[in-house]
Amino acid sequence: MSDQNNNWERGVIEKLAMTAVQEQRRARHWGIFFKTLTFAYLFIILFLVMGWAGAPEKALGSGKHTALVDMQGLIASDSQASADNLIPSLQDAFEDKNTQGVILRINSPGGSPVQAGQINDEIRRLRAKYPQIPLYAVIEDICASGGYYVAVAADSIFVDKASLIGSIGVLMDGFGFTGSMEKLGVERRLITAGANKGFLDPFSAADPAQQEYAKQMLTEIHQQFIDVVKQGRGKRLKEAPDIFSGLIWNGQRGVELGLADGYGSLESVARDIIKAEKIVNFTMEENFADRLAKRLGAGVTSALGFSMLGGASLR
Repeated sequence: MSDQNNNWERGVIEKLAMTAVQEQRRARHWGIFFKTLTFAYLFIILFLVMGWAGAPEKALGSGKHTALVDMQGLIASDSQASADNLIPSLQDAFEDKNTQGVILRINSPGGSPVQAGQINDEIRRLRAKYPQIPLYAVIEDICASGGYYVAVAADSIFVDKASLIGSIGVLMDGFGFTGSMEKLGVERRLITAGANKGFLDPFSAADPAQQEYAKQMLTEIHQQFIDVVKQGRGKRLKEAPDIFSGLIWNGQRGVELGLADGYGSLESVARDIIKAEKIVNFTMEENFADRLAKRLGAGVTSALGFSMLGGASLR
């Protein structure tokens, strides 16, 4: 009986041990499964955040369509509405064989005259290269200054009656801190090589000669803006004393002045003007890595302190 009891106990122990081993294996397998699942989930999140899936919508096999390119926000080299982003988007839109017309949807207060000028030039080049494909600007809330600089390159400009449009002018803004420095007992020690290297330095007293030079420079840029508007709008532009004064108008008044051609939205222009109701978005989305690199680059430039003077701005 003793041997039988020992064998029975041994058998129970072996079964328990085997069961424990199987449970450990099962737990290990489930652990691997959940770790893999978690890794895949995190990879998908990273994939989306980094913008690897941020390429513009492809039009392959979509049939005849209206191509959309969005210009949103401040026009600057480090913004979504930069020439580096807008120009490739416009090129892709025009080059697609199914594009019946392009809509540049604008919601921008303006920005860099250089960036706006580059986008304007590219639109003109593409319209000449693809004469059968029209480009229309559709204004949402605002199309001011640099935004309007871009819009005048379009075949036609459509607005809402409450849109804001115009502001054909140039500014250069900054601050002067000399009064505050005197009150605080702070002495400015600026050393330059070149009589005007400290041009409009905000921590030095205003120099009338430098201010006059800045005004002349802005006047020249303003005249460039005026010439671009006249070239783009032609005889549609009405004679009005304040039209190039930097004033901004609502969409209704803009149509009356010839700054815009009529009322329309993205959908109505695609449906009624281009006659291609299907809309395909060609706007190139900036990925996270690019945005981070630009921010770091801008931060390094600011830290080096090459200049305290802001550039001219169409806004």
